[in-house]
Amino acid sequence: MKKIFAVILSISLIMGLAACAGKVEVPSKKDVQKEVEKEYDMDFDLDSKDIAEDGSEAEWVFISEDGSLQVTVSWSAKDPDEFDFDEEELAVLPDGNSGAIPDPIDAKGSAMVGVSMPTKDLQRWNQDGDRIKNDLEAAGYEVDLQYAANDVYTQVSQIENMVNSGCDLIIVAAIDSASVSEALDLAAQAGIPVIAYDRLVYGTDNVDYYVTFDQYQVGQLQAQYIVNYLGLDYNSGPFNIEITTGDPDDNNAMFFYSGAMDVLNPYIESGKLVVVSGQTDFTDVATVSWKTENAESRAESIISACYSDGTNIDAWLCSNDSTALGVANALASYYTGSYPVITGQDCDIANVKMILDGTQSMSVFKDTIVLADQTAYMASQILSGQTPDINDTVTYNNGNKVVPAYLCEAIVVDANNYSDILIDSGYYTEDQLS
Repeated sequence: MKKIFAVILSISLIMGLAACAGKVEVPSKKDVQKEVEKEYDMDFDLDSKDIAEDGSEAEWVFISEDGSLQVTVSWSAKDPDEFDFDEEELAVLPDGNSGAIPDPIDAKGSAMVGVSMPTKDLQRWNQDGDRIKNDLEAAGYEVDLQYAANDVYTQVSQIENMVNSGCDLIIVAAIDSASVSEALDLAAQAGIPVIAYDRLVYGTDNVDYYVTFDQYQVGQLQAQYIVNYLGLDYNSGPFNIEITTGDPDDNNAMFFYSGAMDVLNPYIESGKLVVVSGQTDFTDVATVSWKTENAESRAESIISACYSDGTNIDAWLCSNDSTALGVANALASYYTGSYPVITGQDCDIANVKMILDGTQSMSVFKDTIVLADQTAYMASQILSGQTPDINDTVTYNNGNKVVPAYLCEAIVVDANNYSDILIDSGYYTEDQLS
């Protein structure tokens, strides 16, 4: 994305004084950096600079201190009152390093990629599928994108059809992390590599790579938000909390739960947090298929049994936005106490609106544009004979082997920063959230 700005006052003044002396001087790195930081409201460090010997042209490259953004500033003496700002989002890795995600490598000859997504019912899967498809098609690949309507048998059949139709690589976001393994056996027999997308496939040797977010970190972010919101490190409490996590057949749900509970358990054990329903085990707090109506029904039962007398719920840990919506619906219908802090994940449009109206407190944003772009790039690396980028070789054991993975980072979004993260990045427009 490029932005061209008229020179801002501090730099204009310098240039104007120089012009009066008959010479246009190259702006200083300090002045340019100041304007970049002002424009993006972030701290930047100079990565490189290149100035022509005659001072007619100059270019500075700045990297934001959090590693998320690179801004290249170009200047020419021919048009000294304008700068060309060329910005590029960087992928932030778990070790704190960052780097631009390259465009997929152009296809050499014909190659077809099968992309199997679980459902069109959730906004994110539509976005993810379309992004991967567009990335790969722009690089010259043929793409067979299929959605399985949240039906395991449909997804298995679609993957088998991808194998039989001659796909050279398959990307799969599994509905059930174990049930697609037989279809992947068929892919292995045909020599087709498989990338698991955001959900690890269990019980098979025939998944080659995994691209996801640091799911354990997601749960930690949600729980830490509750800790900070309630001031658990300095308030005596006790505070009441309930827990709603995801589908028991989705391996990510356990990562979210584990990350959150590792943060919350010390407060529960000390009595500062109280789970009034007594439901803390994963099997008790899971939500089949992540469905809003399932989360809503369970929340209604908890409210009726434990909070109908006006007892306050201070926090409700929800692992994603669809379950958060169900809990919020139940609270609106049956709860009379003070409104709790509610967590979520995915930054679905409906839930961002809830954050803005105060019925949800936060959502963990996993920028699926980054995830999809990284997956498309990994696919192109494999198809061009390269070793794909990975940054985790120890964490994701699917029961048969440790699957090499690429992990992207997630961030917290709430009413204070939603505009910077979701709108300024172009992920959503103001109109979509109004």
